[in-house]
Amino acid sequence: MGALTRLRFSAGLFRFGINLWPPFVGAGIHVTEISPDFRSVTVRLRHGLLNRNYFGTHYGGSLFSMTDPFYALMLLHNLPRGYVVWDKMSAIDFKVPGRGDVFARFKLGEEQIADVLARTGEDRKYEPTWSIDIVDIDGQVVATVAKTLYIRRKRGSDKLAD
Repeated sequence: MGALTRLRFSAGLFRFGINLWPPFVGAGIHVTEISPDFRSVTVRLRHGLLNRNYFGTHYGGSLFSMTDPFYALMLLHNLPRGYVVWDKMSAIDFKVPGRGDVFARFKLGEEQIADVLARTGEDRKYEPTWSIDIVDIDGQVVATVAKTLYIRRKRGSDKLAD
């Protein structure tokens, strides 16, 4: 497990840092908002010359990338220490061509967190699939991404502390 997963950053510092991450910068991906409790994240993908495909619409890989780490990162900040959270699998369903800036708005509810805690007791893994819509400026769904996470308490983490 990487050293950064053991650190807890403020939402503002995290947003600043992730917006400097080279894969996001190069793709035109920008995190516009992270709530202080890490329960809401908004991501924008600019439509630019460097992330267009042959047809002048958003490159599918950029649409996919804008959803990559967020549910896992949000969970890491909302679960007690001692959990492993990975993106295990993703699938994208393209709906309409994206020709302008697009947005993904992630929400993590109390019921999702409670469900994760309940299902990961007694050293059990949990692999929920949560979906996120990528929408254009008018709210039209451009693509839907299904994210399957792998969640498990670390072995030997009987007493988890915040």
